[in-house]
Amino acid sequence: MTDSARVSSAPRRVSRRVDGITESATLAVDAKAKELKAAGRPVIGFGAGEPGFPTPDYIVEAAVRAAKDPSNHRYTPAGGLPDLKQAIAAKTQRDSGVAVETAQVLVTNGAKQAVYQTFATLLDPDDEVLLPAPYWTTYPEAIKLAGGVSVDVFADETQGYLVTVDQLESARTGRTKALLLCSPSNPTGAVYPPDQVRAIGQWAHQHGIWVVTDEIYEHLTYDDARFSSIVKEVPELADTSVIVNGVAKTYAMTGWRVGWMIGPPDVVKAATNLQSHATSNVSNVSQRAALAAVSGDLSAVHQMRAAFDRRRRTIVSALNGVNGFTCPGPQGAFYAFPAVQGALGRDIGGRTASTSAELAELLLEQAEVALVPGEAFGAPGYLRLSYALGDDDLSEGVGRIQRLLA
Repeated sequence: MTDSARVSSAPRRVSRRVDGITESATLAVDAKAKELKAAGRPVIGFGAGEPGFPTPDYIVEAAVRAAKDPSNHRYTPAGGLPDLKQAIAAKTQRDSGVAVETAQVLVTNGAKQAVYQTFATLLDPDDEVLLPAPYWTTYPEAIKLAGGVSVDVFADETQGYLVTVDQLESARTGRTKALLLCSPSNPTGAVYPPDQVRAIGQWAHQHGIWVVTDEIYEHLTYDDARFSSIVKEVPELADTSVIVNGVAKTYAMTGWRVGWMIGPPDVVKAATNLQSHATSNVSNVSQRAALAAVSGDLSAVHQMRAAFDRRRRTIVSALNGVNGFTCPGPQGAFYAFPAVQGALGRDIGGRTASTSAELAELLLEQAEVALVPGEAFGAPGYLRLSYALGDDDLSEGVGRIQRLLA
């Protein structure tokens, strides 16, 4: 037998299912930035969608008390602590205007797990999910892992990064099972106005399409933009919708890993069964911290939002001053998403970037600024910058970009 025959007959070491997914681009960029910093390079990271604030004290204190309570040292129900599920239901009524029962709530290890488990529960092989692009990098991978097929529906900056009902209808087929809606949006910061949310919801209901709505940035809106839950706008969707949310962005709790999904009881029960075999319960200490967060007032949130708003104005103004960049003003979340086609194909420090991925690599090497290329979000020709980092780093980082591309 030849060597090539031996290689071709060898069993696969990694399954096709897992081998077909890609690393999280945002986490990869963040890890690279931290690695370079540890090596002594003054890298400024715009990659991770992570508030630069500490978790509010009252939440940390609740966790400390929980860690000392022996009842939190044992297994608890896989679907979440009853007190937390009740508090999430109350918080959803308060913030989204959607009334839910505790049987409709599943507490997960971050909203990312909620996204995956939602698609794993809803999708059969080859079911299609309409995915407005630019999209968060994890969405298509979660859909793929669940056996589904993502169908990109692209809206560029001339549309405010907002897809229309006509675009969705053009992408709909007999295999369309669900639509994923994220507003405020990661990566663009776009916020769908209530009338557009309502129109999309009515269209989905008319065609029997499930709606998975990611509402994790609900409290981070600016100027006249307001968050609007599609389930509140179209109550008829209650039996064919799943709300994904969590404490990470609102309360600066990315490391605590607490999210949730809210949906019809039969769907939540099925997803809970899945979680019981995948991870069991979320850390009890983290759940107690999340309970303090969602049960408390929003004063700390409002302070963080005011800082994000200030940084938003700074970064948009600065990016629009970069030669070749065009940056619409984001209305929500904490991301800027400039179009950078005008900076491609030019000589930059003796090199030329023909794609936004190459431009991001060049900016890291020559300006020591880490950001995420649009390719990771289904949008070549764009870059994503998180403005959740501190004011000084933000100004210095964008200044480096301006100087390099001048």
